[in-house]
Amino acid sequence: MNDTLAEKSKSSAKIQSKSLTIDGNEAVAEVAYRVNEVIAIYPITPSSNMGEFSDEWSAKRRTNIWGTVPEVVEMQSEGGASGAVHGALQGGALTTTFTSSQGLLLMIPNMFKIAGELTSMCMHVAARTVATHALSIFGDHSDINAARSTGFAMLSSNSVQEAHDMACIGTAAALKSRIPTVHFFDGFRTSHEVAKISILSDDDLRFMIDEKLVREHRARALSPERPVLRGSAQNPDVFFQARETVNPFYAACTDIVQAAMDRFSSRVGRSYHLFDYVGHPEADKVVVLMGSGAETAHETVEWMNAKGAKTGVVKVRLYRPFSVKAFIAALPKTVRHIAVLDRTKEPGAVGEPLYQDVVTALSEAKTLGLNPPDCRVIGGRYGLSSKEFTPAMIKSVFDELGKPQPKNHFTCGIIDDVSHTSLDWDRDLDIEADDVNRSVFFGLGADGTVGANKNSIKIIGEETPQNAQGYFVYDSKKSGAMTISHLRFGPKPIRSIYLIKRASFVACHFFPFMEKLDVIGYAAPGAVFLLNAPYAADKVWDTLPYEVQEAIIAKKLKFYSIDAASVAEEAGMGRRINTIMQTCFFAISGVLPREEAIARIKGAIEKTYSKAGQKVIDANFKAVDSALAHMHEVKYPAKPTTQRRRPPAVSSLAPDFVKKVTSVMLSNKGDTLPVSAFSVDGTWPLSTSQWEKRSIALSVPVWDEKLCIQCNKCSLVCPHAAIRSKAYDPKLLEGAPKTFKSTDYKGAEFKGWKFTVQNAPEDCTGCTVCWQVCPAKDKADASRKALTMK
Repeated sequence: MNDTLAEKSKSSAKIQSKSLTIDGNEAVAEVAYRVNEVIAIYPITPSSNMGEFSDEWSAKRRTNIWGTVPEVVEMQSEGGASGAVHGALQGGALTTTFTSSQGLLLMIPNMFKIAGELTSMCMHVAARTVATHALSIFGDHSDINAARSTGFAMLSSNSVQEAHDMACIGTAAALKSRIPTVHFFDGFRTSHEVAKISILSDDDLRFMIDEKLVREHRARALSPERPVLRGSAQNPDVFFQARETVNPFYAACTDIVQAAMDRFSSRVGRSYHLFDYVGHPEADKVVVLMGSGAETAHETVEWMNAKGAKTGVVKVRLYRPFSVKAFIAALPKTVRHIAVLDRTKEPGAVGEPLYQDVVTALSEAKTLGLNPPDCRVIGGRYGLSSKEFTPAMIKSVFDELGKPQPKNHFTCGIIDDVSHTSLDWDRDLDIEADDVNRSVFFGLGADGTVGANKNSIKIIGEETPQNAQGYFVYDSKKSGAMTISHLRFGPKPIRSIYLIKRASFVACHFFPFMEKLDVIGYAAPGAVFLLNAPYAADKVWDTLPYEVQEAIIAKKLKFYSIDAASVAEEAGMGRRINTIMQTCFFAISGVLPREEAIARIKGAIEKTYSKAGQKVIDANFKAVDSALAHMHEVKYPAKPTTQRRRPPAVSSLAPDFVKKVTSVMLSNKGDTLPVSAFSVDGTWPLSTSQWEKRSIALSVPVWDEKLCIQCNKCSLVCPHAAIRSKAYDPKLLEGAPKTFKSTDYKGAEFKGWKFTVQNAPEDCTGCTVCWQVCPAKDKADASRKALTMK
């Protein structure tokens, strides 16, 4: 880095310190982009957004803190990305990458080389489950633990703010220590959580990144001007000795990371340590863990101690190298019982990785004369594949620690009726403060609900003094599947890193969910309930099943209804109801004055849809303006008015496995299934999808047998095989209903037979692909086809 460029960068107009409401991926990318020169990427869920942001900013010629535009290149695999990183680093460039799960595993060969060559870098990982008996796109620490022997330092973040901060600290420390760093945070739970954070300015980053160290990194580059051989092959006579030469660097690494944390604190005021303890100063029971679960443990410990308990939590920040001295210093001297919680499973091991580290650290501390507390240590697993981890589960761990013979190698949050490892927990425990506003929104993938709620939480976070958090639960089926948005905001920092169970506002954006799911179960007594229904406000009550009516009455909910689909259609927005429902939320929640909220919504619309053109923006504006005129409060009686019950999730004709397992999953209650419900090797019965009747289409194709040319293109292109065409013997029509459509088959091979095209409305998604591909048009009216969406 030449001095002229450094001076130039100081005068460049850049982002200044301010608050933004963004997700964890963007929070990390905000730092990683500005402190690197080369970014090699390959997309993998849930880390893809970090690369996408970097690519977008590079395309827009946004500069880093040195006034240059980072070169962002998408490779053809994760192995290619890590190879490109290795090469760029050896060329002296400040380089990073982003990945998750199997993507990280594919980078391991290059990671061993990068660490073995003491090459400074900080890569960023949205930690995700590694596929074992099944693939999972959700989060835990199995990928991180699979890479822990590479020689990379491993730095953990627990929240969106910490992910932003640690991206800076990890880069600064790696430059000083020469130990490359993996900065990791929980996939989805942190990577996709939207929160209000304080953004580091360019000046903050320049303060942390020592340019003398940058020049030293450059000087170690492979160059014809300073020729050396790097990456040789060695025989048994020297390899071992050469491998041990790095020991002093790893011994110094922990102090260097702490020094970077202290320097960061001196600049911005947020303080971090290798291990941070929170809790009673004389705690006798302590849990040790890392990642987002540590924030929930923090909240639970404060709640328990306020009720007279003596508990604490140690948050692990620097996982590798593991500092025995710093860990012992973090523990209160009074602790007698420790539970170590790992978000991974390592079959066959004596215990999970973090548990083994803690046990070893306590043992070695005695040898080193560090006077560790005399305590019993037990270990447990939690949160695999983003399984919920709640205060009730953490309390159950503390309760277990208090027993004379606590269970070791336990599990949290599941029902293990096979190995009996699980701890029981109070499913009704709710420790959230009353000053936290909680809202839950049920939507359908691709209907815009998640996007609207992201805008909503950003409006609340940036236009009010409230702290704000948004988390969005996606089904792995993605488009066309259920989404549940969880929004929190309140006057204090939010450490509730788990799903909302009792909300003051519940909205259902897709009416068929009322027939399938316990939507009202999420509502607290006296809450507001908003329903998008294809019925008038004076008719909607009688369309609800008995269980829903009963729950609304029992909880005394304030009930509002709107036919958002009709409003969207009139506004020219098709099936996207997001801004309509968002307008209704602000209007009846009282978060902001109504007129101010509408102005903010329109501002968010302009920002979100600027690329789509003014026509799309105008349609959204029109929908916002007409939304409130179509929303009405529903007055309901004191008793249910229907005897119609919610239908079962699957047919009574379904196989036993579908009734006992699939139906529970379809009812959004898969968390209640015990271990015994599943096969030991991940095998699954065939032909189970036929029993899932999603009924998500707002409009379906209707066949006009008089226009049909029997090309069968509709059946061919249907993504969900919901359209079937058949040629058949006319005798099969005997006894058919009068409404059953058929026509003469046109082909010579089945002369005299009949032909029918049928659509299965419960399986159809309303995607319109069949209608688009249909070539048969009415000559008198070209808008009419053999298939019409109705």
